[in-house]
Amino acid sequence: MTYDLIVVGGGIGGSALSAVMAQAGRSVLLLEKTTVYEDKVRGEWIAPWGVTETKRLGLYDTLVGAGGHHLTSHVTYDETRDPAEAEARALPLGMFAADVPGPLCIRHPVHCQTLFDTAAAAGGTVLRGVDVKSITVGDAPSVTYVHDGNEYVARAPLIVGAEGRQSTVRRAAGLTLHQDKPHHWFAGLLVDGVAAWDDTRQAIGTEDDFAFLAFPQGRGRMRVYGGWSLADTKRFAGNEGPRRFLEAFRMKSAPHNEAIAGGTPASPLYAYYNNCSAAEQPYAPGAVLVGDAAGWNDPILGLGLSITYRDVRLVSDILRDTAAGTTPDFRPYAEERAERMRRLRIASELQATLDMEFGEEARARRRRYHEGSAADPMLGLHGVAVMAGPDAVPAEIFEPAHVARVVGA
Repeated sequence: MTYDLIVVGGGIGGSALSAVMAQAGRSVLLLEKTTVYEDKVRGEWIAPWGVTETKRLGLYDTLVGAGGHHLTSHVTYDETRDPAEAEARALPLGMFAADVPGPLCIRHPVHCQTLFDTAAAAGGTVLRGVDVKSITVGDAPSVTYVHDGNEYVARAPLIVGAEGRQSTVRRAAGLTLHQDKPHHWFAGLLVDGVAAWDDTRQAIGTEDDFAFLAFPQGRGRMRVYGGWSLADTKRFAGNEGPRRFLEAFRMKSAPHNEAIAGGTPASPLYAYYNNCSAAEQPYAPGAVLVGDAAGWNDPILGLGLSITYRDVRLVSDILRDTAAGTTPDFRPYAEERAERMRRLRIASELQATLDMEFGEEARARRRRYHEGSAADPMLGLHGVAVMAGPDAVPAEIFEPAHVARVVGA
């Protein structure tokens, strides 16, 4: 069979792009390896600028209809701050993007399935339980795959790699992935029964040797993340790991975390190290990459979904503007993505240095930063880049002089 587009990977990026292009009248083949979307540590938080991207793609109402839940305020707790002071300085999250009340949260399995179903409803050919055997790019792109025990060869002018960090399309295209050195361990857990928490408020904080992030999903359910030193590899390993992980949320500086610690684990606890990466470029003859396949930002910023939706919007715009029978020019996408990821890499390095380093020196650094940013909001503009987008703040925020001011504030 021949299609206009073959998409390998039916997660967020692959299903979103398939849905948008099928709605545009293109013949799309979407190939997904799994038969069920499992609950793993994946992005479930879309920054305000990412929500804007979902609106531009025409997918926002679909996500809200599937249970998308907006957060409208943010609190940064810290062992160097009184919790009452932290809460008094809660940040309203509706100011970062027009007509967006704040970040949007939606469970990853629900998110994936919703977009996959949307692609099918738009007329895409969508397959689950697919075993991709080989991928050829270049002048005559094709994918050989097995589905329901039968082997098929599909052809298209373009193959999209949307299958995540271990992208087979990226390897087939010969595109090199560069990764930074890991900075800290990070783990995520879905928690039920978190009743005594404002469902519209997200929070982060650091105390002793642990840092946390908490994102309510409504009705007492919350996705929480924690970070700790790379040296403590087995800290939350074993059957009791999820319970020990929740116990780490008990903090004097964040008293409302008692509600989290008293909750019930509702998913496996997965831990991984945090870093940034980038493919040398996100396209090659006959192929283009979106989402993590093209490189990822340190998950400490939680921007994986927002990055992916920007990728999908840029790639889909280029494809829709490309006349039939001509080769799409992905250079504008590559240039925008390179600068976007450069800026977000710097923002994530700053955030990791502030929030995910421990001990007396790190504690003193955070104290200086909180006091300094209260007097000079410019010090916190890397945080605005997280919420409003890396292109929404002055370029000098990502220069060495500003970085030095923040970590030495």
